[in-house]
Amino acid sequence: MSNPDQNPAPTAATITIRANGPLLVQGDVKVINSAGEEIDRGGRVAFCRCGLSKNKPFCDASHKAAGFTAE
Repeated sequence: MSNPDQNPAPTAATITIRANGPLLVQGDVKVINSAGEEIDRGGRVAFCRCGLSKNKPFCDASHKAAGFTAE
């Protein structure tokens, strides 16, 4: 998986489903936590899809060690 910080974020929000990996959201998007606080992710965020992240809802690459495969 490439580093999402290497490329500038697009202005329109896009969601990319990474093969056997996270949901990658890029662009003009806000992430609000359960306390109502905005989390600045620099226009990019990877959401966990395998359920194994120790930093949910964000991906921490646990899917790699677990051998997660999407159906």
